[in-house]
Amino acid sequence: MNQRIYQIDAFTDQVFAGNPAAVCPLEHWLDDGLMQQIASENNLSETAFIVKNGEQYDIRWFTPTIEVDLCGHATLAAAYALLFCEQHPGDFIRFYSHRSGMLTVQRQGDLLTLDFPADVPTQIQNLPAWGKGFDMQPMEAWQGKTDLLLLFESEAQIRELQPQFDIIGQWEVRGVIATAQGVSTDFVSRFFAPQSGVPEDPVTGSAHTTLTPFWGERLQKKELSAAQLSARGGRLHCRWNDERVAISGQARLYLRGSIEW
Repeated sequence: MNQRIYQIDAFTDQVFAGNPAAVCPLEHWLDDGLMQQIASENNLSETAFIVKNGEQYDIRWFTPTIEVDLCGHATLAAAYALLFCEQHPGDFIRFYSHRSGMLTVQRQGDLLTLDFPADVPTQIQNLPAWGKGFDMQPMEAWQGKTDLLLLFESEAQIRELQPQFDIIGQWEVRGVIATAQGVSTDFVSRFFAPQSGVPEDPVTGSAHTTLTPFWGERLQKKELSAAQLSARGGRLHCRWNDERVAISGQARLYLRGSIEW
């Protein structure tokens, strides 16, 4: 069997930067085990599988080890593949996830804007326990739907932070967001998810559904600029619309090919 596949760098305007994701446009759903094998073979933080369903596309996301509820950069990559490689008509795409509901992407030139549900976190205690996962102690801890958010003092701390993956990997969350107020952007972050098969994710769109309302409330702003401080790095523009979050960025095609088995 031959299966089309694209690899796209998301949240960047150039290849070899941002967050790479694989995208497989399917005629129908494959067996879950086979999709997990493909994602494992790709060995990227996410592989998105999409199936056209009437006027929308059903979408699912797999890390190398598990299926996840939501992935921003792979959704951005899937939209890029449809718009620039698969000849999807128009500038608007509606995705549906059986885990996260309706998601949309709007194209304006090279800029793609995701519209996702907001994930407003709640503050939690037990800071010393969370601090054991890093070489620095966070100031606050907040719990989102799937991720733990830890607030640190400065952008410099986020850059220098050393995670203890053996400890973080035991926490019962999808991943851990480390964040601080930015110097040249409103906020910065890094994202660690060893329990999901992704030690550090380069640019995490879904984490910004939590980060945007968190920083929007703290800074009293609806429009926010963000940077994820991984080795590859990425820039995002975020807008908090109460129950929804709009996350904008660019993407670039790295490769197109065919999977054969």
